[in-house]
Amino acid sequence: MAAKAEISGRARRRKPETRLGLVRRARRMDRVLAETYPDAHCELNFTNSFQLLVATVLSAQTTDSRVNLTTPALFARYPTPEDLAAADPEDVEAIIKPTGFFRAKTKSVIGLSAGLRDRFGGEVPGRLEDLVTLPGVGRKTANVVLGNAFGVPGLTVDTHFGRVVRRFGWTTEEDPEKVEQEIAKLFEKRDWTMLSHRLIWHGRRRCHARRPACGVCPVAPDCPAYGEGPTDPKIAAKLLRDRSFA
Repeated sequence: MAAKAEISGRARRRKPETRLGLVRRARRMDRVLAETYPDAHCELNFTNSFQLLVATVLSAQTTDSRVNLTTPALFARYPTPEDLAAADPEDVEAIIKPTGFFRAKTKSVIGLSAGLRDRFGGEVPGRLEDLVTLPGVGRKTANVVLGNAFGVPGLTVDTHFGRVVRRFGWTTEEDPEKVEQEIAKLFEKRDWTMLSHRLIWHGRRRCHARRPACGVCPVAPDCPAYGEGPTDPKIAAKLLRDRSFA
């Protein structure tokens, strides 16, 4: 009870934040998240950059676990960009239908495969400016591929990332590209990829859209949104998606 009151008191007493104060608070919160989620990583299964690119496109508006159940059959049948570029769209649609929006996604994955075949020698390019020229590939997808397949730092601004950084008070921007620009200024470039993983894990496991688990949040003392969800630890613990954190 005392700890809860202390956190609430801090939130009420929070003063206007200087730029330096924001940077320090953001980095302090990230250090806590690093301790909380030491195994944070991309949760899409892949063995090469082409598989990661396709899987990331398929992950739009669905879960990574659903994509992971779908891609083995897709990659077994179409292991290379050349194979997928020449695929019958109806066959691809039948395989990826569980991921939702399967017609649009089929058009994208066949189109990006043709682009890889025709413009990049069948290889996934390692530059953002090249990746975003492919059908269905935006900055978010490009940064996932760059960070996890090529080791090039990037910020993956998905719905979880955006929600969490706005709750943290790191930005008020809604547009993903503006969010990316704002958050990039708060952290060293070398930290961007792992920061993305930690924020996404936090959004999936604790900082849910409807009811964040504030009462068991490790960064609650520094979070201006503390109290949006239940603050009682026992109630909040029931909201954890991974019960190993309870």
